[in-house]
Amino acid sequence: MKDVAARAGVGLKTVSRVVNGEPGVTPETGRRVQEAIDALGFRRNDSARVLRKGRTASIGLVLEDLADPFYGPLSRAVEEVARAHGALLINGSSAEDPDRERELVLALCARRVDGLIVIPAGDDHRYLEPEIRAGVATVFVDRPAGRIDADVVLSDSFGGARDGVAHLITHGHRRIGFIGDHPRIHTATERLRGYRAAMAEAGLPVADGWVSLGSTAPERVTAAATAMLAGPEPVTALFAGNNRVTVTVVRVLAALTHPVALVGFDDFELADLLRPGVTVVAQDAAALGRVATDRLFQRLTGAAPPPTRTELPTRLIPRGSGESPPGA
Repeated sequence: MKDVAARAGVGLKTVSRVVNGEPGVTPETGRRVQEAIDALGFRRNDSARVLRKGRTASIGLVLEDLADPFYGPLSRAVEEVARAHGALLINGSSAEDPDRERELVLALCARRVDGLIVIPAGDDHRYLEPEIRAGVATVFVDRPAGRIDADVVLSDSFGGARDGVAHLITHGHRRIGFIGDHPRIHTATERLRGYRAAMAEAGLPVADGWVSLGSTAPERVTAAATAMLAGPEPVTALFAGNNRVTVTVVRVLAALTHPVALVGFDDFELADLLRPGVTVVAQDAAALGRVATDRLFQRLTGAAPPPTRTELPTRLIPRGSGESPPGA
């Protein structure tokens, strides 16, 4: 900074103002300082800045799976809000492994991120209590934290699933199967609860063979769907618990000679271009990211209330697959 100041003929404070985008510098002076910076190859020392201010202007995002299309718009929204606050986003994937989640979170804390947005893989987050007490703002998304009190932003998984199954019932279906994710995952159990609620409200029984929770691997989902569609009284409709399950079920149904109704939770690319188009219960992933990141920065500035639970609505999008009646 001394070299820049000497070359531009200004004081150190003026260089600092230009580098940090602060007011109080004339355009001509700013130009001279910037020319000196360019000529000398000056770069701000962020490590020194951290020591001086105690803040890194960075936040961490821990996702379940970076390859999952659902997390694309969510991550982009987090990045846009962070950028508006002058912060850098660092993200990683837990691969649905609680140990990997903890490793990533603590690694980000060791790098002194100012805040964390976490889509949890585990159900015990007490390991974060010392970090939160030390000032690392933390917001959970899509699933609540386990065994600690923290902000969480969710979609209405229960209500969305109930609406999707009720939609199938409205179109005449009485034997409806549910294929979902691992039962330890909050969203999977909430969507199963919504399925059971819709069936109960319609006075319909749920046979043991109509519900399958587990891995979203295509082999497991294919086996579950095939079993539900076999036998003397097969299901006439399926409700898929997330986009990965839905895509596999679409492939299974494509091989059948008779139509089976389908509603999936989560929208996915090209769902509207299939024939029939796939009826879905859509979440607003970008809104989840925006709301969570806004809350994170509120907490960083001390403006946030005590930890709260925010639940965003879902939207049923009829496209054809969920509207065909039994035996159509």
